[in-house]
Amino acid sequence: HLLLFLLFVGPFNCFASYSRATELFYSLNEGLPAGVLIGSLARDLRLPTAGGQQAASLQPPLSFTLASHGLGGQYVQLDNRSGELHTSAVEIDRETLCVESSGATIFGGSAAVSSSSPSPESCLLLLDVLVLPQEYFRLVKVKIAIRDVNDNAPRFPVPHIRLSVPENAPVNTRLAIEHPALDPDMGTNGVQTYRLRDNYGVFTLDVEENENGERTPYLIVMGALDRETQDEYVTVIVAEDGGTPPLVGSATLTIGISDINDNCPQFNESQLNVTLYGNSSLGTHMATVHAVDVDLGSNAQITYSYSQKVPQPSRDLFHLNESTGAITLSTKVDGDTPRLHRLIILGNGPGCIPAVITVLVTIIKVMMRPPEVVPRFIANEVEGVVYLKELEPINTPIAFFTIKDPDEKYKVSCYLDGDGPFRLSPYKPYNNEYLLETTKPLDFETQQLYEISVVAWNSEGFHVKKVVKVQVLDDNDNSPVFSEQLIELSIEENNVPNAFLTKLHATDADSGERGQVSYFLGPDAPSYFALDKNTGVLTVSTQLDREEKEKYRYTVKAVDSGFPPRESIATVTITVLDKNDNSPRFINKDFSFFVPENFPGFGEIGVISVTDADAGQNGWVALSVLNGSDIFVIDTGKGVLRAKVSLDREQQSSYVLWIEAVDGGDPALSSTAKITILLLDINDNPPLVLFPQSNMSYLLVLPSTLPGSPITEVYAVDKDTGMNAVIAYSIIGRRGPRPESFRIDPKTGNITLEESLMQNDYGLYRLLVKVSDHGYPEPLHSTVMVNLFVNDTVSNESYIESLLRKEPDISVEEKQPQISIEPTHKKMESASCMPTLVALSIISLGSIALVTGMGIYICLRKGKKHHRADENLEVQIPLNGRINLHMLEKKPVEISNI
Repeated sequence: HLLLFLLFVGPFNCFASYSRATELFYSLNEGLPAGVLIGSLARDLRLPTAGGQQAASLQPPLSFTLASHGLGGQYVQLDNRSGELHTSAVEIDRETLCVESSGATIFGGSAAVSSSSPSPESCLLLLDVLVLPQEYFRLVKVKIAIRDVNDNAPRFPVPHIRLSVPENAPVNTRLAIEHPALDPDMGTNGVQTYRLRDNYGVFTLDVEENENGERTPYLIVMGALDRETQDEYVTVIVAEDGGTPPLVGSATLTIGISDINDNCPQFNESQLNVTLYGNSSLGTHMATVHAVDVDLGSNAQITYSYSQKVPQPSRDLFHLNESTGAITLSTKVDGDTPRLHRLIILGNGPGCIPAVITVLVTIIKVMMRPPEVVPRFIANEVEGVVYLKELEPINTPIAFFTIKDPDEKYKVSCYLDGDGPFRLSPYKPYNNEYLLETTKPLDFETQQLYEISVVAWNSEGFHVKKVVKVQVLDDNDNSPVFSEQLIELSIEENNVPNAFLTKLHATDADSGERGQVSYFLGPDAPSYFALDKNTGVLTVSTQLDREEKEKYRYTVKAVDSGFPPRESIATVTITVLDKNDNSPRFINKDFSFFVPENFPGFGEIGVISVTDADAGQNGWVALSVLNGSDIFVIDTGKGVLRAKVSLDREQQSSYVLWIEAVDGGDPALSSTAKITILLLDINDNPPLVLFPQSNMSYLLVLPSTLPGSPITEVYAVDKDTGMNAVIAYSIIGRRGPRPESFRIDPKTGNITLEESLMQNDYGLYRLLVKVSDHGYPEPLHSTVMVNLFVNDTVSNESYIESLLRKEPDISVEEKQPQISIEPTHKKMESASCMPTLVALSIISLGSIALVTGMGIYICLRKGKKHHRADENLEVQIPLNGRINLHMLEKKPVEISNI
């Protein structure tokens, strides 16, 4: 076959070969992502593509199809048109596909994944591809070699490896480690080397490779070992592969040093001296010899025996226990027994020269018999131990002791030897009887066991001792004791449920069940506190709120298990610590303050009350003005709201402020409140007369004017509100031929003709009109001169003007106008006399023109002043029902709705 190798550019090297047998070879790394180009079948098979001559001759397009979509086909994507072969979304894992190098397969299509060719380390993915149409039909066998990458670290099969080495192992001894590391990767990516993290200066590792390429680590002994010096070495064995970068795995290696019999028994001393009285009883213990072998197990077993140099009589007199080394008297000592015995004892170990110790026994011959001590116990006694309960009363009898001399030759005395609350006294009237009793109550918690001796001696100085052991039995005479009588705790509020508070601890000096302590809450403890009966752990099952309750105080009990049980009580106090969990709270969400205008600057407008349920720094509140801070300030400490300047209601009738309260917590919490300041009107503005515009103006009144007809009006406005803006009109001075012919309406300011004009009534009439408000405490007023010229025509205006320039001689009337004040809006009054209005239409039109001019002038001066319709009421002062245009031009007066 002719092989064609093509090199592909990418994260892998891809080679292909082509022959007439239609077989292609590719190779790629494992673990590549989806979409990586493996090879182009059309190009590698030299088949015509879409841009070739065959395409130009309208040949049918090529089609590439996998012969079977088995397990192997899931790893590749084949483009049916171009024949390009790409990796699929299923990642190729060489270790999964080729488990062993012996050729394990996973079928894919009609072929398989195999590692049996072309080399022992190859892992092949075999695919069958059909090429259509019929003109190019062929079956292409595609072999894809999966190259190994270092994606697996060495791994030991067990985490802990134990190895045993005899302590006499010579240097360079090699021991195989039975659990070598495994690495699924192949070749140099597999395990290459082993090392020890700590070799202790006596070990090293070597690696041997067999014919299959498997590497086995060997432990090599590099120095002398001694189990008696160190019996175990613990280190870490590290396996490293040959990848780039290399990956490692480790396991704990424990090297145990096994014992050999390299030590022999040894005695701590070479000679032991023993004295024995001739009257000693059989079985009397004389001495115990003890040898030591530092080896282990059977290597350290020691037996004791007499040396052959020990004569037989000595062997018969003294018994040697071969296991324990104890020497006891085995026969009675008589007068013929030698007074000195030399016992040579051997300590024998396996394979060792025996250790030697000499025991010199000196026998003191006694010609008399010792005194006798005969006890008769009153208290409960078992095998020489007397059992007494604590709290037994004073002088509790324990036993009687009879003291006597067997030979009845010598006087015998006795006394009590040992510490404790006991007394041995003669029991009258008998001479040789003694009573052993207590001198004060026994306390188990102070001492549980006493060992005392009743010693008898005769006049020759010979002593006999009788040992008595007194075991004190415990009684439930102690109550549990808390480590603290007052347990002071603290916890932050908003704690998690079942939060741990503390662990109570009480001790009971009694023993057994009498000293077992259980814990209980007192009856005054809230239900949401829990105390574990056995452990004493105190918890709280719910969240605590400091603002609801800051201090808790209740009792706890510690009860023992005695009968009857005893208990003690301690007090628990819990302080709930504050957290910043409450925002400042205003007493009202909306505050309204009514302040008279012209209130002095920095005067107290009102107090903003705010509280914070938290404590300390968390409860400290600072107030600030969010808007209007250029006019208003607030005292942070007292909450006093002040205005920096005097306020004028005519400039602005109300203010809406937002006050923010911020506490001192971290993080800080805040809240806001709305403050409405309404300015109360002060009568500080006199009425302003808008018509007539001048004291020098005049109006022509025709003599034919009917009585009751409106002649003109006085129109004024007041910048104040309420009663301070209610205007009343009155004529306080008159001059003319018949001045009483005219009257003014006190409400509207309309001037009407009261009586018919006669021939003698012609001339100039001058009416001094007072325009007054109803302000409190002092009403304010203005005056205006109304000039009326009664004549048929105005033939000589200069004459009239000369009369107007003369100072009028008018006496002022102080009569106040009487009008009723209605709180609702005034409606326009209709003219009562329509004929009169028709007659005066020309005069009315002139008045409208004058008032319109004045209105435009006032609007130009006051155009920037805004009045809110929803906060004020309009008081309109109309002339009459006919001159609507005149009324629309008048400026309304604002009255507060307070």
